[in-house]
Amino acid sequence: MPKLKTKSSAKKRFNITATGKVLYTQRGKRHGMIKRTNKQIRNLRGTSVLFKSDGDKIIRFFLPNG
Repeated sequence: MPKLKTKSSAKKRFNITATGKVLYTQRGKRHGMIKRTNKQIRNLRGTSVLFKSDGDKIIRFFLPNG
């Protein structure tokens, strides 16, 4: 059986921590910021942690090698 390849789109969107959590950047900050409040924009900063069940699926299907 051939070696599984990592999905490039997932490689760019997710990071895996040493403990196995999956981090991702909040969506919705590319354009259209004029209609959002400063609080909404501020809350989109940084990274968030996926729920464990979703993170496990991402790792199993899209990031098999790491």
